[in-house]
Amino acid sequence: MEYNKADLSACTSILIGKKATIDGSTIIGRNEDAQASWPKHFVVHEHQEFLTEQEFISTANNFKMPLPKTRYKYTATPEWTTKEGLFEEDGFNEYGVAMSATESAYANETVLGADPLAEDGIGEEAMITVVLPYVKTAREGVARLGEIVEKYGTCETNGILFSDADEVWYLETGTGHYWVAQRIPDDSYAVVANQLAIQEVDFDDPDNFMFAKDLQAFVTDNHLNPNPETFNFRNIFGTHTLSDEHYSTPRVWWGQQQFSGATEESPMSEDLSFIKKANRLLSIDDAKMYLSSHYEKTEYDPLNESAQNHLFRPISLAKTQESHLLQHRPNMAPEVACVQWLAMGVAAQSVYVPFYMGINDTPDEYKIGTLPYDGESAYWAYKLVSVLVDGHYKEFGKQLQTTQKQVNITLNKLVRSTDKIAQQMDNPGDLAQYLTEASAKGAKEALQAYRQLTADIITASTDFSPLNFKTDLNL
Repeated sequence: MEYNKADLSACTSILIGKKATIDGSTIIGRNEDAQASWPKHFVVHEHQEFLTEQEFISTANNFKMPLPKTRYKYTATPEWTTKEGLFEEDGFNEYGVAMSATESAYANETVLGADPLAEDGIGEEAMITVVLPYVKTAREGVARLGEIVEKYGTCETNGILFSDADEVWYLETGTGHYWVAQRIPDDSYAVVANQLAIQEVDFDDPDNFMFAKDLQAFVTDNHLNPNPETFNFRNIFGTHTLSDEHYSTPRVWWGQQQFSGATEESPMSEDLSFIKKANRLLSIDDAKMYLSSHYEKTEYDPLNESAQNHLFRPISLAKTQESHLLQHRPNMAPEVACVQWLAMGVAAQSVYVPFYMGINDTPDEYKIGTLPYDGESAYWAYKLVSVLVDGHYKEFGKQLQTTQKQVNITLNKLVRSTDKIAQQMDNPGDLAQYLTEASAKGAKEALQAYRQLTADIITASTDFSPLNFKTDLNL
């Protein structure tokens, strides 16, 4: 089975600064959306020292570049097969740097005519692999990826998320060799949905903006800016189409309505702000809610029997392979502070399982899963519940929600108890083993709950057969 992921990817992202969260965490996250059946794995790549310089060669488009001899430890969620590329997508490295790649976006024909995409340039499938294991801060991650795009080009228009304990950054590639990145203010958040999002760029503010070295000259020389008095990256490089208004902007609108309060803005507005302030301090649960949402309690919810229930593309949908949130909490060692919340399959029907950055391995169920269905795989365990519930949502929707609530309580309790013990441990080896065991325990309990839910649904569904026969006749 083959597919071009670049043609199908359509993710939704969230970024939150440390002063905008309830506990001082930085948070980035994204739904990885591509195909309804395309398994993901979750792995730990250990720190490695090579004797010679390594070379990365992509199996997706033959992009290649040299890599440093030292590769830092990092986590990742690669594809079940490397045939179409690695697509490692998200993770933490040993320095507590988080990265998520990518939010697929689209540039307009005018700017692409001036600087076309590079067929053999870096793409989504390679970005985590060649950037995350080689940087010590989020800012370094932005700089490294930007340098790669300028030198080798990129084959796609994308948005890439970076964070560490202090900073949250969003980088966008506009054309083959031009990019810009903006730091999300500490007291603000952003939600992004398949559009170029960054607006006014301040070229005299290096603390909050980074960009390709010839970006201004490129735009000026090619007469690309329709409003020369400002430099609005979205307006210069982005698109404004009917597809945007039904596919992309409603998801941004929904997040802003949830976090900043209801407004009269239209879900189809092309003028929604990139950076927003919330009307409260946001938590990791708020971020989970957003990535799991589908316009609940509105006529746009696909689960409603409304004439407009498919007017807008929802945030959580059947094509989600996995959803992740990368939380870096304050006042802890990186091994404990960094939690990778991972929901395999459709976030609305799955649960976010916490994995500490300090783990040295992942559960066996997270390292397997191919096509076709494999009952031992974590990906397929969560995906199976989605399939079963989708067929009879009225009958099993509440049962799913009850299971999710119970599992979430269990996992939140586990994190609190693990934190207390882990912060008292001094031996690195003991700490790694403890965090690995605690993370595996949470993953096991969540899987057990979902497998029990599967058993209950299958058992109850046996009475739904069209071959059942009931009659009031006295035979």
